[in-house]
Amino acid sequence: MYPFTPGSYAPRNSWYVAAFAREIGEDLLSRWILNEPVVLYRKEDGTAVAVEGRCPHRHYPLGASKRVGDAIQCGYHGITFDSSGACTMVPSQSTIPGVYRIKSYPLVERGLWAWIWPGDADKADESLIPTLDEIGFNIPGMIPDAFYSMHVDGRYQLLNDNLLDLSHLGYLHATSIGTPDDAATPEVRDLNDRRLSSRRIMRDTPMPPYHDRSVHDGLVDRISGMDFFFPGFHAGIGESRYPQGHEKAGEVLHTSRVWHAVTPAKKTSCNYFFAMSAPSQARVDDARRRLEPVLDEDKFATEEIEKIISTLDVLPPELMLKSDGTAVQGRRILQAMMDREKAELEGA
Repeated sequence: MYPFTPGSYAPRNSWYVAAFAREIGEDLLSRWILNEPVVLYRKEDGTAVAVEGRCPHRHYPLGASKRVGDAIQCGYHGITFDSSGACTMVPSQSTIPGVYRIKSYPLVERGLWAWIWPGDADKADESLIPTLDEIGFNIPGMIPDAFYSMHVDGRYQLLNDNLLDLSHLGYLHATSIGTPDDAATPEVRDLNDRRLSSRRIMRDTPMPPYHDRSVHDGLVDRISGMDFFFPGFHAGIGESRYPQGHEKAGEVLHTSRVWHAVTPAKKTSCNYFFAMSAPSQARVDDARRRLEPVLDEDKFATEEIEKIISTLDVLPPELMLKSDGTAVQGRRILQAMMDREKAELEGA
């Protein structure tokens, strides 16, 4: 399945963001994750849980059902499942068939996010979740906050590609966060077994339109980059400093950290979670208001590309550019993850 080999869609034995932690409460929260319906909620003791969102009787959506204590009662025939997925009641009979249960997913809250493991639960390893230090969450003086949770009608790898190729900033986001130097400046890449990193260091470059020019209205030195933690979490850095030769050379003008979580929903749609941190609550609040149209531009681009690639009978090959190096490397990493999973299933 584009852009992967036929039959490949997304790695399953991995951690994905299911929701912002603050989205999960007493009410049932429905969400599709890796082509499966999932229901998230908090038990009466506050613990967040995730279970399959399909009743095995007639496939009624459990997210459209109701809570009974810590259990979910199917709204169609009253069949009830506890938070571990076990069936506790079948109103139409006194015995409960042994096959009557729903899947329960490993779910871990860390920072702003609730992480879900949609694959083999026995293989869930919490150490594979990016640490808060790794993603720049614990920087002193920075205030992190969850901004937007949205559904995007485009396969998740399209958003991964978008975040792995920041050369688009100067064009798709030309009126806000980017300049042409975001494309013209070469990348510096770094890879380890947890993440793929890219940085652009721009010298004596114009500030993007987004930034406040009342402090400085001249050229700056900028750093723009992203760390991709496989298979769907991107931690970004944006920083502007007074340029070399200025009396305040090297002093920070603007700094922020951004976090993009991209989780497959159905095969041609995804869940997209955006959060960021800034040095003051005022900056955080201002960014929440001003960045929403920017994220809408990424959503628009993703959905328009999906319309084309899902409609054409034969998809022409992509004509790659030098700037595609990071995205291509990211695709190869994910393909290798899926190939290993396939080989393990075939060898089981």
